[in-house]
This record gives sequence, structure tokens and C-alpha cells, in this order.
Amino acid sequence: MKLKTRLVIAFLVFSLFPVIFMGMGSVFMIYWFNELESEVRSMIIQLVTMSEMLLVFICACLTLWIHQSLLRPLNKLQEAAQQIRDGNLDFTLDIEEDGEIGELCQDFEEMRIRLKENSEEKVQYDLQNKELISNISHDLKTPITAIKGYVEGIMDGVASSPEKLDKYIRTIYNKANDMDRLIDELTFYSKVDTNRIMYAFTKINVNSYFGDCVEEVGLDMESRGIELGYFNYINKDTVVIADAEQLKRVINNIIGNSVKYLDKPKGIINIRINDVGDFIQVDIEDNGRGIAAKELPCIFDRFYRMDSSRNSSKGGSGIGLSIVRKIIEDHGGRVWATSKEGIGTQLHFVLRKYQEVVQDEQNSNH
Repeated sequence: MKLKTRLVIAFLVFSLFPVIFMGMGSVFMIYWFNELESEVRSMIIQLVTMSEMLLVFICACLTLWIHQSLLRPLNKLQEAAQQIRDGNLDFTLDIEEDGEIGELCQDFEEMRIRLKENSEEKVQYDLQNKELISNISHDLKTPITAIKGYVEGIMDGVASSPEKLDKYIRTIYNKANDMDRLIDELTFYSKVDTNRIMYAFTKINVNSYFGDCVEEVGLDMESRGIELGYFNYINKDTVVIADAEQLKRVINNIIGNSVKYLDKPKGIINIRINDVGDFIQVDIEDNGRGIAAKELPCIFDRFYRMDSSRNSSKGGSGIGLSIVRKIIEDHGGRVWATSKEGIGTQLHFVLRKYQEVVQDEQNSNH
């Protein structure tokens, strides 16, 4: 009888497994009611109880896993989204998860970092624009005040001699030129800032072009008491493709920057044109105070000013050399600077020569 009991119990256990764990299937039980009823009933109750406890445990584990792997990251993502909505980008979304949830959190964190960088750039840009407006307002007010003073002196008869009158008129002319250059620089900066520079590229003979530029600049330098030297070492037929107006802006901005930092009793500016293979190299040298080595890499950055003091001799918007770099690079060239403190500074830029391809050579190549 005991062997029969064991066989029946074993049959019941194996028959109930599909029902407990799979939720499907059928169970056929055959037992002797008169002999095994109490034992089987007790065994069934135990199995059902154990199955319920096992299911409760499994559900608890699943709930904990879902909370840890899904709900907690989603809650943190929701908190992060609220932080961004409120304008707070100074937090870190530190969720280390694998799979799609982890990738989503990583993408969200990269988005936050990018938004923070853009926000900081905008703040910096707004500050630079405010500084630009402040600088230009000061730099416009200074020559205007000087012009008014000299005009009043002429009207009051202070310039009694022809020499004094000529000096007053030359000073007024120079101050007016400074104002015109500053306004022109500001107008052009707005085009640089929005990438709306329109170039009119043409063939330019280097000798005649730079000869005219030096002659024009020489009048201004003479009125300021600055010695201007011009040295041309290239072939007279050398041609470049450039925008004549914008190239003149480059020369004027470099020379204007040199004039601001001349500190010797006799200011000297030299312009040299050299042949360097497929390029021409233009060197504009001054005998000013020079630039410190740590500042040299920054002078072409927008709004960079070597002298933070706001005085009339060293004013400026801080965008002149950044405009130079933009124009030269748009011409396919390169600009850089060398300097020695107390001795002077050289600004260099190169432009590619224009070389015509002979038709006969083209045909022979074919």
C-alpha cells in the first residue's frame, strides 16, 4: 500500500507542474478514495500554498526589477526635464543603465551639455555685443569732442597763424577719418556676424594695386607724422584674384592697429611685398610697443583688446584684426603675426598668385 501511495503522489506532482507554472494543461487524477483521500488532500493544499507563495515572490521580484530598471530612470528623466524647463542646466544625469533606457539617458545628458554650452555662448556673445557698443560709443565720442574743440578754436580766432590753422584742420581731418573708419568697421562687422559678405573677385595686378594703396595711406601717415616705407620685391606682372575693396580694408585695419600702438618719438610703418613661390607675402611692420608672447595667439579673436584702458590713443572696437582674418581666409590665404616687446610687430598674410594655363599645354596633356 505504501508503494501505491508514493506512485500516486508522484503522479500528482508531475501532473500539477504544468498547471502551476504554465497556467495551462489538464490533470487527470486517479486514486483510491478510501485509502488515499486524506493524504492527497493534504498534499494538494501544500502544493497550492507553495505555488501561491512562489507566485507572490516572483511578482515581488518583477516589481522590484521594473522599478529599478524602468521607473527610477524615468523618474530621474522627468526631474531632469523639469530642471531644464525651469532654466537650470547645472546638474548631471548620472544614470548607469544598459540597453535602450541607458542610451536614452545618455542622449538626454548630451543634450543638456549642448544646451548649457549654447547658453554660455549666448551669454558671452551678449556681453561682447554690449562691450562693443560701449567701446564704439566711447571711441565716437572722443573724436567728436576733439573736432568740436578745434572747430570752436577756429571760430574764436585761436588759430591766428596759417600754420596753426593748418594744424587744426589736419587734426580735424584725422579725427573725422577715425570716425569714418570706426563706423565702417561696425557696419562690416554686422555682415561678418551674419555671413553676408559679398565679394567681387577680379584679377588684380599686385604692383599697381599696392602702389595705389601706399600712396593713399601715405597721405594719412604724413599728416600724423608717421614715416611710411614701401618695399616691393615681386615681378611687375604678378597677378592675384581678390576683392580690391576688401583687400584695402585688410591693409587699412592692419595699419590702423599699428598706429594705435606706436610708442616711439618717430613712428615707422614698413610695407613689404615678397615672392614666396605660388604665393605673394605681404608684411606690415611697425616699431610700436610690441605684443607679449602669451597675447600673440589671441589678437585675431573677435573683441580681443590688448589694452583694456579706455583712452583715445588706444581705443578701438576689438574687431579689426578678426575682420582681417575673415577676409584673408575667404580669399584662400592665411594671416599671422610675429612680435618682440619694445621693438615692434609684424603682421603677415599670403595670397595665391593667379597663373593662366596655356591652351597649348592643355591640348598636349590631352
